[in-house]
Amino acid sequence: MSEQLKPLCGILDDVLQRLAAVECKLGVTPPKGATVPSDAVATSAVVEDVDEVHPRLAAYDEHMVRALTPFTDSCTALGSEMGGIGDSVRDVWNGVRLIVELGTEYKKPPEPVASAIQPHIKPCQDAMSKIRSARLDRKFDWHIKAVMEMLACVSWVVMSPPPTPSSFVKDTIGASDFWANKVRKEQKNKGEEGAKHTKFCDSMKALVLDLSAYLKKYHLSGLAWNPRGKDFSEAKVGEGGSAPKAKSAPAAAKVPAAGGAGDVFAELQKKKTGAGDSAATGLKKVTRDQQTWRKEFKKSGDAPSQPAATAAKPAAAPKFGAKKALGAPKCEYQTRGCKWNVENQTKDTCENGVCKITVTDPKQQVYIYKCQNVTVQITGKLKSVVLDSCTKCGVVFDTAISACEVVNCKSVQVQATNVCPSFSIDKTDGIVVHLTNEAIATSSFVTSKSSEMNVSWPDDEGEIKEAPIPEQFMHKFESGKMTSQVSDLYH
Repeated sequence: MSEQLKPLCGILDDVLQRLAAVECKLGVTPPKGATVPSDAVATSAVVEDVDEVHPRLAAYDEHMVRALTPFTDSCTALGSEMGGIGDSVRDVWNGVRLIVELGTEYKKPPEPVASAIQPHIKPCQDAMSKIRSARLDRKFDWHIKAVMEMLACVSWVVMSPPPTPSSFVKDTIGASDFWANKVRKEQKNKGEEGAKHTKFCDSMKALVLDLSAYLKKYHLSGLAWNPRGKDFSEAKVGEGGSAPKAKSAPAAAKVPAAGGAGDVFAELQKKKTGAGDSAATGLKKVTRDQQTWRKEFKKSGDAPSQPAATAAKPAAAPKFGAKKALGAPKCEYQTRGCKWNVENQTKDTCENGVCKITVTDPKQQVYIYKCQNVTVQITGKLKSVVLDSCTKCGVVFDTAISACEVVNCKSVQVQATNVCPSFSIDKTDGIVVHLTNEAIATSSFVTSKSSEMNVSWPDDEGEIKEAPIPEQFMHKFESGKMTSQVSDLYH
């Protein structure tokens, strides 16, 4: 080797040693045949002994403790319903932790990341579906909408720049704050209870900002992978997520201390004779009449007095997402307001699944609330009919002077055997309105936030016709005004 190259070789050797030391500290396995300096190996052993968690994963755990825990605590402070939402959000974050852990152990897959990790993000999707399908008190509507907008930030695991994951996550704050600001405004100046709602909004925003800061430091250009890790095809669904293994105790600690459990067992072993007798040999057997824990012993009154019973435990809170039981069925007429109240009726509470009502005054109105799998038959001319929060119900009436309203219902049917001038349908999924041939020309429909709406009527020949109520529209801005037309799907 030339004398002129010797100084350069020394510099290169020093650089290689420094790089190997850095790799050992970061937990990166050196390639086969690579020379690793002894001091680097020693440093690596110390690092592995002190902390077995990858720095990216440890930082994510710190993020969860620092930002996620205050958010879930603020949800719990709002009641058991919102506490379930907080638990589901934690499940989403735990699902993302599994993905981050996969990135620390495996190489980047050759196919698109979104399709490669699809089976592994199912825990996140299940938790988000649980939040989306939750049926909470109406006062939490804005809270749920804010949470759903915030959860869009979880998509950072399947994206690649531009934009960067950090910027993408920070941009979701605007959408969630739109609903959170409504909560802040509504709960303003409401004392301690209002402060709980404000803390919920603030902790949710802090959670997103903290996640953005974490991504900017550890996942700047997308989900980070281990370039020297295992092939991603070897990854199993549900792998990872376990707590770090406990450090092995020193060998000296395995020897039990004098006077401990080890001496007790050793002493018992000494008492065992060659004939097979043990330390328990010769002890009297406890007969049935001496077993005071038995029921018959307690009935006889001979058993020793028991301590006073502890206070009864409070009833467990209902599980998140569980269906609430219906209240007591009701079908009664209220003189004040001239209104019939029909509530919580089912096919089991009505004869043949039909609840019959006879209206004697056209000023009377019928309000039907939270009924399931039942038909309400109304006889006589009445003012109006309201169907609220019902499922798989049918309503049959003669003539309604004012209108028929359907709100928050699923899979219902309404039939007017005579005339009803107006039908109002709001937040309803699945409704069929049956009209007579004479009423079809005079009835009008007002709809909002509803789907699967149909109108059925007989034609002049008695054949039943059915037409959908449009759900899709095309809007245009013409001559300074917004115009709307029914989509071509309905033509």
